[in-house]
Amino acid sequence: MKTWKRIFALLGAVILAGLYAASLIFALLDSPLAMDLLTITIAATIFLPVTLYACMILSRLMNRQGSDDSKNDS
Repeated sequence: MKTWKRIFALLGAVILAGLYAASLIFALLDSPLAMDLLTITIAATIFLPVTLYACMILSRLMNRQGSDDSKNDS
């Protein structure tokens, strides 16, 4: 389980770094499409960590409930 968490953490960090780099590039471009892409990357930079954090919390809650059910059965 720790290995998967590390892999997903590294993957999330790489994706966020890519989003930061894309935001910087789109901010420097002078194109009508660049402004829309900049808005999307900024929104994704906020939305992705919040979503991942919510998934972590739900995962912890599901594991607790699953372990409580197994203790009651034995």
